Amino acid sequence: MSEIKKTASAVWEGGLKDGKGTISTESNSLRNNPYGFNTRFENQPGTNPEELIGAAHAGCFSMALSMILGEAGLTADRIDTIAEVTLEKLSDGFAITKVHLILKAKVPGADKAKFEELANKAKAGCPVSKVLKAQISLDATLVD
Repeated sequence: MSEIKKTASAVWEGGLKDGKGTISTESNSLRNNPYGFNTRFENQPGTNPEELIGAAHAGCFSMALSMILGEAGLTADRIDTIAEVTLEKLSDGFAITKVHLILKAKVPGADKAKFEELANKAKAGCPVSKVLKAQISLDATLVD
């Protein structure tokens, strides 16, 4: 397969605390979505880079798990993934230090041990996991 490139962009105007910006994606699924210091650090409405990374990671992991399940002869009825992204202030600045994936999936014919093995394989192998330097953990629940 050849290279695939996707783009996103951000515009920022002003200082750190009083400035504001917008984030957009090539597909226009996000188009000039506002973000700022208050949406990132003060829990105000709007988006922020950490939740966008979380969305990307949850989506990537879910697709990777679907592929890995298929390779094992299984098909999920449903895969629900939440990615909790931790941003911490360190001595040298801020860093995303952890991503915790919370998975609940309905996979007919899967047993708990095989499901956990395949989920961990997806966690390690999804492209977003590979790009992050953070500690990535997983809670995987097989539901009926």
